[in-house]
Amino acid sequence: MNPFDTENDPGQNLLDKPAPVDTGRRIWMRNAAWSVLGSTALAGGAAVGLLKSNAHAQDTAGAATLKKLTLSWNAGAICTAPVAVALHRNFFKQRGLDVELVNFAGSTDQLLEAIATGKSDAGVGMALRWLKPLEQGFDVKLTAGIHGGCMRLLATRASGIVDLQGLRGKIVGVSDMASPAKNFFAITLKKLGVDPDTEVQWRQYPANLLGEALNKKEVHAIADGDPTIWNLRESGHLIEVSNNLCGEYEHRACCVLGVRGSLIRKDRPTAQALTQALLDSTEWTANNPAEAAAIFSVYAPQADVGQLTAMLKSHTDHHHPVGDAFKQEIALYADDLKAVGVINQSVDSGKFADRVFSNVLA
Repeated sequence: MNPFDTENDPGQNLLDKPAPVDTGRRIWMRNAAWSVLGSTALAGGAAVGLLKSNAHAQDTAGAATLKKLTLSWNAGAICTAPVAVALHRNFFKQRGLDVELVNFAGSTDQLLEAIATGKSDAGVGMALRWLKPLEQGFDVKLTAGIHGGCMRLLATRASGIVDLQGLRGKIVGVSDMASPAKNFFAITLKKLGVDPDTEVQWRQYPANLLGEALNKKEVHAIADGDPTIWNLRESGHLIEVSNNLCGEYEHRACCVLGVRGSLIRKDRPTAQALTQALLDSTEWTANNPAEAAAIFSVYAPQADVGQLTAMLKSHTDHHHPVGDAFKQEIALYADDLKAVGVINQSVDSGKFADRVFSNVLA
């Protein structure tokens, strides 16, 4: 089954349309319809093509009434699969939206600036990367959590590292010093009594070289997000020492939706529609991981669909908090980032969450 094929056969209701009042015209229309459908040559080709052409024309006319929006995302990150699902399974369209996806490869500051200044209307990203820039005052509001999971810390079997405490005195490879994975595992180390600044050394490598750094014993462990870290675990037969679904983080969203503040103020129904469409697609992804993986694979042609499916099954797409529950998660993350010196100690986490969150679904 084609995962993108979500439309009904446009020809199936040809004979079910209300008949004209004029009896003679009704008979003529019925005979004409049967003539077209009864023709062997046309039934297999031209007739179906004509019907689909008419349906396409209707879709095109309907699209003119949809609200156009631009949504930024990272097309290489499997955790954003619900974005692709929302587009290809028409969750955006069902909410009256015509969404253009923009694959954003710049820094988080640049992304949030693009949203705040109207170059993009919204974006999906990682809370542990977004909260620090949001502290600086970008006019972007978080409206919902998308899912949990997707960050992992790996080590070789020969390293002897079996838990996070085993990282004391060790070197950990990360893709950048402000990555969500680096922030997350620094937070969890701190809570376990290991100082992430003085007792662990962090070393930066391009994400695609993390495995090589581990093989060359330049680092003792590596931390990153799916699909990179998942593929390294599978191909290198590495041990997953920890992930971001352990302990208190089992029910914590890591991926979030941010919407332009001016859009929320001027057109709240559109911000609400966008948020609800992504929540709908996230739940669909949770219930249909194989189909969601097939949809996302278009954006990751080198990836194995079976592996993408396994990744999605390991994520918590059923957990997509909104309202006070989501605001509380933001405040907890702010507390965590304060503990490791990423967010200023003077910040009141509750007030911070109030400022960067908008309950558009209320």
